Amino acid sequence: MLASLISTGVAALAGTAAYQAMAPWAQGFGRTFVSGAPGSKQIAFTYDDGPNDPHTLRLMDVLARHNVRAMFFLIGQYVRQRPDIVCDLVKAGHVVGNHTFTHPHLLVSSAVETRNQLAECQSAVQEVTGESPRLFRPPFGGRRPATLRIVRSLDMVPVMWNVTSWDWKTPGVEQIVQTCVRQIRGGDLILMHDGSHIAMGADRSQTVIATERLIERYKPEGFEFVTVPEMMERVAVRSQSSALGRQS
Repeated sequence: MLASLISTGVAALAGTAAYQAMAPWAQGFGRTFVSGAPGSKQIAFTYDDGPNDPHTLRLMDVLARHNVRAMFFLIGQYVRQRPDIVCDLVKAGHVVGNHTFTHPHLLVSSAVETRNQLAECQSAVQEVTGESPRLFRPPFGGRRPATLRIVRSLDMVPVMWNVTSWDWKTPGVEQIVQTCVRQIRGGDLILMHDGSHIAMGADRSQTVIATERLIERYKPEGFEFVTVPEMMERVAVRSQSSALGRQS
């Protein structure tokens, strides 16, 4: 009986740890930015695994056509391959973030490897843009307490998401759009991909088209498409206002 109880307890602890390590909204291992204020009518597009030729460029065309700015979490080795695309992103007013140098799973990375991955990506982006990213997203969403401590020691904020598009599975444009629509409530941070960690040149044409479909659906409803820093600023303002209200 005791052995059974111990086994059940260990399994429960392992399940809890796995949830905290991988669920994008989990906060048990440390604070991360997940979404904006619920019902705020703000939506932030975020794209992982770029820069990617040609689909990052095609995505930029769509965003420019609708006057939308987005967040791009870049893989450092691709930044070194295509610094011109990164320069174009920044010139267009998009925000670039750190997504490690080679996209390892940080749940199984040592502290030294994790720090090196983040620092190398920081250096690659800084060499191109003149500035170090302030926002970081862990590959696959995987993080441990040590991971988040390293992120903060490098003066970055970890950013997750609350709407998953599953676009990396290339299920088709309509499926990507409907998957997002089922989750969007306002104040949403959407995970999408303009590239792939496997290789440069991944086909993300479905993501490009789905992005335009989502803009065309939600803009007429009064939704505002913002960058992650803009969404974070709105959350901070609301928090300050609430705190002042409680004091008065």
